[in-house]
Amino acid sequence: MLPMILWARGEERRLADLPAPLPLASLLPGDGPWEVEIGFGKGRELLRRAQALPDRRFLGIEMVSRYYRMVRDRAARRGLRNLLLIRGEALYLLAVAIEPGLAAAVHVYFPDPWPKSRHHKRRLVDPESVDLVLRLLAPDGTLYFATDFVEYGDEAEAILREQPGIVVERLPGAWPEGPRTNYEAKYEREGRSIVRLLARRDGTAELPLHPAGKGGVLVAARTAIGDAGGEAART
Repeated sequence: MLPMILWARGEERRLADLPAPLPLASLLPGDGPWEVEIGFGKGRELLRRAQALPDRRFLGIEMVSRYYRMVRDRAARRGLRNLLLIRGEALYLLAVAIEPGLAAAVHVYFPDPWPKSRHHKRRLVDPESVDLVLRLLAPDGTLYFATDFVEYGDEAEAILREQPGIVVERLPGAWPEGPRTNYEAKYEREGRSIVRLLARRDGTAELPLHPAGKGGVLVAARTAIGDAGGEAART
């Protein structure tokens, strides 16, 4: 597995040289709320929001090196000082490197659906791993999720609805501001069905493990050891 790299404000560091969990507040100082995008791909939505909302802080996670470098270089050219990027495996990072309750919003757009049943446990939204994603949310924080793989979207909705402390809404149509990724724009032109979900953390109580995932092995530990497949987003 490639070494994990962190970039912020023009400086790149190895995660191995930083403490865990990451001292995000000192790496990207400020008072603004955090937003996290997991699998940012070509960075269309991440860069747009970081530029449009300078009072917020943004963390992007991406496994694919060429996308990480592309977005890093674009962020540097735009002078974005409210954006922190990590090249690394998402579930591992969520398990050991990022403090729970960080984010007012978490974005997951068009992740790898891992369609074969034996690979479902590699998904971000799976009973054995969804708690790692949801525990990123601050109280009243929202997960934004979209996929064109309708079966995955239906399963993700069911999993989220079974999670105590989470209120789920399935949007009947597009995002109010239009497509959030290049793939989404393409799929809308092609007339493909897209599942869009909002999952809001309701209240301040600590989120338990998902009822259907309590007996499983923590996915992040397994992927960190061997799979390294991660959620390479197709954005």
